[in-house]
Amino acid sequence: MKPRALIPLVVFVAIGFFLYSGIGKDPRYVPSPLVGKPMPEFSAPALHDPTRIVSKTSLLGTPYLLNVFGSWCPSCRVEHPILAEYARRGAFKLVGFNWKDEKADAERWLQQFGDPYAEIFTDLDGRLGIDFGVYGAPETFVIGADGMVLHKHVGPLDAQTIEKEILPLLAGKP
Repeated sequence: MKPRALIPLVVFVAIGFFLYSGIGKDPRYVPSPLVGKPMPEFSAPALHDPTRIVSKTSLLGTPYLLNVFGSWCPSCRVEHPILAEYARRGAFKLVGFNWKDEKADAERWLQQFGDPYAEIFTDLDGRLGIDFGVYGAPETFVIGADGMVLHKHVGPLDAQTIEKEILPLLAGKP
């Protein structure tokens, strides 16, 4: 057999290996390079009072969920009542990261669906989202009291994920 005749076989086996290695993996899972590292330094205007600045430093001291949302995001509507209920019960502090959204649209959305956030900062042009590695909404980060990124969840959160993944991390049980 000529070595050139083996090339298609080798290519076929290589493609098969890469396809097989991806079977069973969650295609929505994108590992964040921020997990296990300090949250990026930032300062951004507060949604309800743009003259007030929210920063990484101002959020230190208590663990919290940092929820990336936008009024234009249909999946954000799915998770919003679940997050609101947990925040209302005091299960966690919820901080909003309003991403690529107009102030008036975001405020109207929060008025319509409720505002469960202890704090909300804005990122109209999406530049801050780049620092956080945000590529869509909703995305939620679990942030430790010291500002360390403990976990990143892509997509809408549900009660099961909150109970099994998020609450244990906030309680210090990885």
